[in-house]
Amino acid sequence: MGDNSPMIVEHNVSLAPHNSFGIVAKARELLRVRSEDDVRALLADRERAGQPVFVLGGGSNIVITGDVRPLVLKVEIPGIRVVDDGPRATIVEAGAGENWHRLVAWTLEHDLPGLENMALIPGTVGASPVQNVGAYGVELQDRFESLDAIDLRTGRVFTLDAGQCGFGYRDSVFKHPPPEGADDGELVRGMGLAGRALILRVRFRLPKPWKPVLDYADLQRKVAETGIARPTARQVFDWVVAIRSAKLPDPKVIGNAGSFFKNPTVTPEQCSDIIAREPNIVHYPMPDGSVKLAAGWLIDACGWKGKSVGNAGVYERQALVLVNRGGATGGEVVTLARAIQTSVYERFGIRLEPEPVVV
Repeated sequence: MGDNSPMIVEHNVSLAPHNSFGIVAKARELLRVRSEDDVRALLADRERAGQPVFVLGGGSNIVITGDVRPLVLKVEIPGIRVVDDGPRATIVEAGAGENWHRLVAWTLEHDLPGLENMALIPGTVGASPVQNVGAYGVELQDRFESLDAIDLRTGRVFTLDAGQCGFGYRDSVFKHPPPEGADDGELVRGMGLAGRALILRVRFRLPKPWKPVLDYADLQRKVAETGIARPTARQVFDWVVAIRSAKLPDPKVIGNAGSFFKNPTVTPEQCSDIIAREPNIVHYPMPDGSVKLAAGWLIDACGWKGKSVGNAGVYERQALVLVNRGGATGGEVVTLARAIQTSVYERFGIRLEPEPVVV
């Protein structure tokens, strides 16, 4: 390792505090990335350059099934600032290591609404575009301006706009591997960046004038309960925090990764077929004509709520959430998830897709 390298690699680091499931595992080696210079120092290190790496943000979207052999890059890039305040929008930039909920709270403290529907989503800012996170009627792509990432092979920093990120439902280019033999030019066009790029900073476009997004049934219920037809951004934020807190367990108390499965989409014909057998199925028509089904309802209908496999269980108040009842292994979580997938497929003919990445 170079004498003047600022890089400090830690050995045999416990990952239990760094994954929201609280699964006990170790990283053989871990490097805390606080700027792009840390990545460049890694690339300049003859001993480690070119070895496999695993990028870790807040660990709220992973299931660790054993000790992690690749070098773990723990993203801790700080900072939140306004980079442009124009007549039609304010652009806010945040470091990839910032806590997502802290960013949402910061924007409201600075009277910059627009992210309030996504309050209390666990994880870091850098992980938010990977998943195209979303909640209560707003997705990250609705508020996304651009991001800076660093190529983990060349150390070159590049910028991607929304189109280049390839956003889909809980999806982006950061979840797909690059094509075989992809050159640097293809990287910038965003043809699959999993394992090849590390997100440094994300910029958000907060539109003016602000309008509340209240289409979601839970928020409509809050409007009816409170009689507040025109809530402020702070009121929407408080409502979302209350709704999420009532439905979802706090990872600091019960280990979990939030919603474990994506809500599946089906054709209107498939939906009619299921409704004929299951009249109460919760479903939402989508703008593109497809129909989204509530994965939590499907799991609950199969009788999984409150059940366990070993120390991994299905949360009593929300069947979409798998929890660590204490000492669960990643293997137990995966076994439980597969059993649920089998039940739902056998009953409804629908394949549930997990949200978290299994490591």
